[in-house]
Amino acid sequence: MSFESYPPPFRNLLQPPLSSPAQILDSGWGALNSDPIPVVDLQCLELGDCKLLEEPCKQWGLFRLVNHGVPESLLSQAQDYARTLFSLTFESKQALITSPLSYFWGTPALTPTGAALSAEKLQNINLVEGLNIPLSQLPRFQTDDPRIASFWYVILPSQFCFTLYPKLFGSIFKYITTLHIGSWEQYGRHLARIGRTLFKGMSTSLSLDPIEYESNLSESTGLVRVYRYPHWPSKYKKENKSAWGMDVHTDSSVLSILNQDEVGGLEVLKDNQWFTVKPIANTLVVNLGDMMQAISDDEYTSVKHRVKVNEYRERISICYFVFPGENSVIRSSNYKPFTYRDFQEQVQKDIKTVGYKVGLNRFKLRDAC
Repeated sequence: MSFESYPPPFRNLLQPPLSSPAQILDSGWGALNSDPIPVVDLQCLELGDCKLLEEPCKQWGLFRLVNHGVPESLLSQAQDYARTLFSLTFESKQALITSPLSYFWGTPALTPTGAALSAEKLQNINLVEGLNIPLSQLPRFQTDDPRIASFWYVILPSQFCFTLYPKLFGSIFKYITTLHIGSWEQYGRHLARIGRTLFKGMSTSLSLDPIEYESNLSESTGLVRVYRYPHWPSKYKKENKSAWGMDVHTDSSVLSILNQDEVGGLEVLKDNQWFTVKPIANTLVVNLGDMMQAISDDEYTSVKHRVKVNEYRERISICYFVFPGENSVIRSSNYKPFTYRDFQEQVQKDIKTVGYKVGLNRFKLRDAC
């Protein structure tokens, strides 16, 4: 770990972790029967078994996804490339990661353009830095840096990379082939496929209007956010109890699909109790967001969750978010009609004025309270 890779305000807080192998081994891959988080088999869902979504979506708002069809090598290689990108100096990341992408730190709260909201407008500084990647806008991005281009080769299909950066990818083709990336399928396409399948199953289970189904999940809104959380020595935890990778929040999306490394730290709230979502190899974690709760008329839950930083190791996670279409109107007996843009604007306003996201309660009908 290079201190120069972290934002300057983080550097004074980060000290080399103590050598304590026994404690370091506390983080690592778990087993499917090692926690109570519900498990959904995507292959069973594809065969029409939509009932398997009911308990996870209604009781938890979160589940672990197995048999998802994303190559395990692709999941791990994406993590490796994320570490390579984050290992660049803070100044390099600021210079290299340009519009339509964005680099942020100290908060996961972003404007519609991907810029981080000013820290003084927020209640707490979060120990997180990230990369925001709006998938539909990637053709606008240009780079001559092979480290960043190699990461796009994970996210995008190979033919798109060679069309977008023919000279660059021609020059590093042997490098890419050596890393066995040439046969990778598009990461974004895999996650979009999973999102479609899950939302179709949820819509069937909820008996949603097929016409509204088409607009309530728009792949053009899909984005990937890559996060790095530094380790946080215990002596600093005692001094500042509010230090978290991410504070308690709900996602604003319809669905969020998480690829986390072996370090762990994600915690979810159920029945006023916090549960750790242990990292398990070759599984994905699916969160239901605010839009899904509204679409389901509150039958499904937008899960409250947070991220706890590890005392000894930094953590990498890669999350795919997808939202309703820009002009899609969410109609529910519990909420006044609104679009995702309405919701987004209200969230931005609340964060700037009261310091936190109020969320769906801003749109709740009084009779439904």
